[in-house]
Amino acid sequence: MKKLSFIFLLIAFLMSSCAQNGHNLSLSSKQQNIIAIAAFTAEGNLDKLKTALNEGLDSGLSINEIKEVLIQLYAYTGFPRSLNAINTFEQVTKDRQEKGFNDMLGLEASPMPSNLNKSAYGMQMRNRLLARESESEPSGYQLFTPVMDQFIKEHFFADIFFRDNLDILSRELANLGALAGMSGTQKQLAVHFNIAMNVGLTRQQAQDFILVLKQKVGRSQAVQASVVLKKVLATRKE
Repeated sequence: MKKLSFIFLLIAFLMSSCAQNGHNLSLSSKQQNIIAIAAFTAEGNLDKLKTALNEGLDSGLSINEIKEVLIQLYAYTGFPRSLNAINTFEQVTKDRQEKGFNDMLGLEASPMPSNLNKSAYGMQMRNRLLARESESEPSGYQLFTPVMDQFIKEHFFADIFFRDNLDILSRELANLGALAGMSGTQKQLAVHFNIAMNVGLTRQQAQDFILVLKQKVGRSQAVQASVVLKKVLATRKE
Protein backbone atom coordinates (compact mmCIF):
# COMPACT_ATOMS: atom_id res chain seq x y z
CA MET A 1 0.00 0.00 0.00
CA LYS A 2 2.84 2.35 0.91
CA LYS A 3 4.60 1.52 -2.35
CA LEU A 4 1.47 2.32 -4.34
CA SER A 5 1.02 5.62 -2.50
CA PHE A 6 4.62 6.55 -3.22
CA ILE A 7 4.14 5.86 -6.93
CA PHE A 8 1.09 8.09 -7.12
CA LEU A 9 2.89 10.84 -5.20
CA LEU A 10 5.77 10.60 -7.65
CA ILE A 11 3.42 10.83 -10.61
CA ALA A 12 1.68 13.84 -9.10
CA PHE A 13 5.05 15.52 -8.57
CA LEU A 14 6.16 14.90 -12.14
CA MET A 15 2.89 16.16 -13.54
CA SER A 16 2.83 19.28 -11.41
CA SER A 17 6.48 20.15 -11.96
CA CYS A 18 6.08 19.80 -15.70
CA ALA A 19 2.87 21.79 -15.68
CA GLN A 20 4.69 24.68 -14.01
CA ASN A 21 6.80 24.98 -17.12
CA GLY A 22 3.69 25.72 -19.17
CA HIS A 23 4.48 25.33 -22.84
CA ASN A 24 8.24 25.58 -22.29
CA LEU A 25 8.84 21.88 -22.76
CA SER A 26 12.33 20.67 -23.52
CA LEU A 27 10.91 18.56 -26.36
CA SER A 28 10.28 20.47 -29.57
CA SER A 29 6.83 20.67 -31.10
CA LYS A 30 7.96 18.25 -33.81
CA GLN A 31 9.16 15.75 -31.21
CA GLN A 32 5.92 16.04 -29.24
CA ASN A 33 3.88 15.27 -32.33
CA ILE A 34 6.05 12.27 -33.24
CA ILE A 35 5.19 10.84 -29.83
CA ALA A 36 1.45 11.38 -30.32
CA ILE A 37 1.49 10.00 -33.88
CA ALA A 38 3.30 6.87 -32.70
CA ALA A 39 1.02 6.32 -29.71
CA PHE A 40 -2.20 6.60 -31.72
CA THR A 41 -0.77 4.35 -34.43
CA ALA A 42 -0.07 1.74 -31.77
CA GLU A 43 -3.53 2.14 -30.28
CA GLY A 44 -5.18 1.96 -33.68
CA ASN A 45 -7.14 5.12 -32.88
CA LEU A 46 -7.40 6.55 -36.38
CA ASP A 47 -9.58 9.52 -35.47
CA LYS A 48 -7.05 10.81 -32.94
CA LEU A 49 -4.23 9.83 -35.28
CA LYS A 50 -5.71 12.04 -37.98
CA THR A 51 -5.61 15.01 -35.59
CA ALA A 52 -2.04 14.18 -34.56
CA LEU A 53 -0.94 13.91 -38.20
CA ASN A 54 -2.38 17.33 -38.98
CA GLU A 55 -0.69 18.81 -35.91
CA GLY A 56 2.56 17.15 -36.92
CA LEU A 57 2.49 18.74 -40.36
CA ASP A 58 1.50 22.08 -38.82
CA SER A 59 4.53 21.84 -36.51
CA GLY A 60 6.90 21.54 -39.47
CA LEU A 61 7.36 17.79 -39.78
CA SER A 62 7.80 16.91 -43.43
CA ILE A 63 5.62 14.38 -45.21
CA ASN A 64 8.57 12.02 -45.58
CA GLU A 65 9.52 12.32 -41.91
CA ILE A 66 6.03 11.26 -40.88
CA LYS A 67 6.02 8.50 -43.49
CA GLU A 68 9.28 7.25 -42.01
CA VAL A 69 7.79 7.16 -38.51
CA LEU A 70 4.83 5.13 -39.75
CA ILE A 71 7.04 2.78 -41.77
CA GLN A 72 9.26 2.07 -38.78
CA LEU A 73 6.33 1.45 -36.47
CA TYR A 74 5.23 -1.71 -38.27
CA ALA A 75 8.09 -3.40 -36.40
CA TYR A 76 6.40 -2.45 -33.12
CA THR A 77 2.70 -2.27 -33.92
CA GLY A 78 2.44 -4.85 -36.70
CA PHE A 79 1.67 -4.35 -40.38
CA PRO A 80 -2.12 -3.89 -39.96
CA ARG A 81 -1.90 -0.83 -37.71
CA SER A 82 1.07 0.61 -39.58
CA LEU A 83 -0.76 0.26 -42.90
CA ASN A 84 -3.94 1.74 -41.41
CA ALA A 85 -1.89 4.70 -40.22
CA ILE A 86 -0.24 5.13 -43.63
CA ASN A 87 -3.61 5.02 -45.38
CA THR A 88 -4.92 7.62 -42.92
CA PHE A 89 -1.89 9.81 -43.57
CA GLU A 90 -2.38 9.56 -47.32
CA GLN A 91 -5.93 10.86 -46.91
CA VAL A 92 -4.74 13.64 -44.60
CA THR A 93 -2.21 14.86 -47.18
CA LYS A 94 -4.85 14.79 -49.94
CA ASP A 95 -7.30 16.76 -47.79
CA ARG A 96 -4.66 19.34 -46.94
CA GLN A 97 -3.67 19.75 -50.59
CA GLU A 98 -7.29 20.41 -51.49
CA LYS A 99 -7.44 23.05 -48.76
CA GLY A 100 -4.33 24.79 -50.13
CA PHE A 101 -1.73 23.66 -47.61
CA ASN A 102 1.80 23.49 -48.98
CA ASP A 103 3.38 20.87 -46.72
CA MET A 104 7.08 20.09 -47.08
CA LEU A 105 7.80 16.80 -48.83
CA GLY A 106 11.19 16.42 -47.15
CA LEU A 107 14.18 14.25 -47.94
CA GLU A 108 14.15 10.74 -49.33
CA ALA A 109 16.34 8.16 -47.60
CA SER A 110 19.75 7.54 -49.12
CA PRO A 111 19.97 4.23 -50.99
CA MET A 112 21.67 1.35 -49.20
CA PRO A 113 24.84 0.07 -50.91
CA SER A 114 24.24 -3.32 -52.49
CA ASN A 115 27.39 -4.72 -50.86
CA LEU A 116 26.56 -3.59 -47.31
CA ASN A 117 27.01 -6.34 -44.75
CA LYS A 118 23.67 -5.85 -43.04
CA SER A 119 24.42 -8.26 -40.22
CA ALA A 120 27.62 -6.39 -39.29
CA TYR A 121 25.99 -2.98 -39.72
CA GLY A 122 23.01 -4.00 -37.63
CA MET A 123 25.26 -5.35 -34.91
CA GLN A 124 27.23 -2.11 -34.80
CA MET A 125 24.06 -0.01 -34.71
CA ARG A 126 22.59 -2.07 -31.90
CA ASN A 127 25.80 -1.78 -29.89
CA ARG A 128 25.80 1.98 -30.46
CA LEU A 129 22.21 2.34 -29.25
CA LEU A 130 22.83 0.15 -26.22
CA ALA A 131 26.08 2.05 -25.48
CA ARG A 132 28.26 -1.03 -25.44
CA GLU A 133 31.59 -1.59 -27.17
CA SER A 134 30.96 -5.09 -28.51
CA GLU A 135 28.24 -7.67 -28.93
CA SER A 136 27.35 -9.51 -25.74
CA GLU A 137 27.10 -13.27 -25.45
CA PRO A 138 23.81 -14.56 -26.93
CA SER A 139 21.08 -15.17 -24.39
CA GLY A 140 17.31 -15.45 -24.12
CA TYR A 141 15.53 -15.26 -27.46
CA GLN A 142 18.90 -15.05 -29.26
CA LEU A 143 19.62 -18.63 -28.21
CA PHE A 144 16.05 -19.90 -28.31
CA THR A 145 15.24 -18.44 -31.76
CA PRO A 146 18.49 -17.22 -33.36
CA VAL A 147 16.69 -16.39 -36.61
CA MET A 148 14.81 -13.67 -34.69
CA ASP A 149 18.13 -12.11 -33.70
CA GLN A 150 19.20 -12.26 -37.35
CA PHE A 151 16.00 -10.53 -38.46
CA ILE A 152 16.41 -7.82 -35.82
CA LYS A 153 20.02 -7.10 -36.79
CA GLU A 154 19.65 -7.28 -40.56
CA HIS A 155 16.24 -5.73 -40.95
CA PHE A 156 15.44 -3.48 -38.02
CA PHE A 157 18.91 -2.18 -37.17
CA ALA A 158 20.17 -2.23 -40.78
CA ASP A 159 17.35 -1.88 -43.31
CA ILE A 160 15.41 0.60 -41.16
CA PHE A 161 18.07 2.41 -39.15
CA PHE A 162 20.28 2.88 -42.22
CA ARG A 163 17.60 5.18 -43.62
CA ASP A 164 18.83 8.69 -42.95
CA ASN A 165 15.78 10.90 -43.50
CA LEU A 166 14.82 10.65 -39.83
CA ASP A 167 17.34 11.19 -37.04
CA ILE A 168 17.96 8.47 -34.48
CA LEU A 169 16.50 10.37 -31.52
CA SER A 170 13.28 10.94 -33.46
CA ARG A 171 13.17 7.22 -34.23
CA GLU A 172 13.51 6.43 -30.55
CA LEU A 173 10.82 8.93 -29.57
CA ALA A 174 8.55 7.14 -32.04
CA ASN A 175 9.43 3.80 -30.47
CA LEU A 176 8.74 5.18 -26.99
CA GLY A 177 5.42 6.66 -28.09
CA ALA A 178 4.32 3.38 -29.64
CA LEU A 179 5.36 1.29 -26.65
CA ALA A 180 3.65 3.69 -24.26
CA GLY A 181 0.50 3.41 -26.37
CA MET A 182 0.35 -0.37 -25.90
CA SER A 183 -0.14 -2.56 -22.85
CA GLY A 184 2.23 -5.26 -21.67
CA THR A 185 5.33 -3.58 -23.11
CA GLN A 186 6.90 -2.16 -19.94
CA LYS A 187 10.11 -4.14 -20.39
CA GLN A 188 10.61 -2.88 -23.92
CA LEU A 189 9.67 0.65 -22.85
CA ALA A 190 12.43 0.58 -20.23
CA VAL A 191 14.95 -0.61 -22.82
CA HIS A 192 14.02 2.20 -25.19
CA PHE A 193 14.08 4.87 -22.47
CA ASN A 194 17.70 3.83 -21.92
CA ILE A 195 18.43 3.78 -25.66
CA ALA A 196 16.88 7.23 -26.14
CA MET A 197 19.02 8.62 -23.34
CA ASN A 198 22.08 6.93 -24.84
CA VAL A 199 21.50 8.88 -28.07
CA GLY A 200 20.83 12.28 -26.52
CA LEU A 201 17.50 12.37 -24.67
CA THR A 202 18.02 14.32 -21.45
CA ARG A 203 16.43 13.53 -18.09
CA GLN A 204 14.24 16.61 -18.44
CA GLN A 205 13.16 15.55 -21.91
CA ALA A 206 12.37 12.07 -20.60
CA GLN A 207 10.17 13.61 -17.90
CA ASP A 208 8.58 15.92 -20.46
CA PHE A 209 7.78 12.81 -22.51
CA ILE A 210 5.43 11.84 -19.68
CA LEU A 211 3.71 15.22 -19.84
CA VAL A 212 3.30 14.94 -23.61
CA LEU A 213 1.62 11.58 -23.11
CA LYS A 214 -0.71 13.08 -20.52
CA GLN A 215 -1.60 16.10 -22.66
CA LYS A 216 -1.83 14.52 -26.08
CA VAL A 217 -2.51 10.81 -25.55
CA GLY A 218 -4.01 9.95 -22.16
CA ARG A 219 -3.50 9.96 -18.41
CA SER A 220 -3.34 6.18 -18.04
CA GLN A 221 -0.55 5.90 -20.62
CA ALA A 222 1.35 8.67 -18.82
CA VAL A 223 0.97 6.96 -15.44
CA GLN A 224 2.25 3.62 -16.73
CA ALA A 225 5.18 5.21 -18.55
CA SER A 226 6.14 7.32 -15.52
CA VAL A 227 6.49 4.20 -13.35
CA VAL A 228 8.85 2.67 -15.93
CA LEU A 229 10.82 5.92 -16.30
CA LYS A 230 11.33 6.25 -12.53
CA LYS A 231 13.01 2.84 -12.45
CA VAL A 232 15.17 3.66 -15.48
CA LEU A 233 16.36 6.99 -14.06
CA ALA A 234 17.21 5.31 -10.75
CA THR A 235 19.61 2.92 -12.50
CA ARG A 236 21.41 5.41 -14.72
CA LYS A 237 24.66 6.96 -13.50
CA GLU A 238 24.56 10.36 -15.19
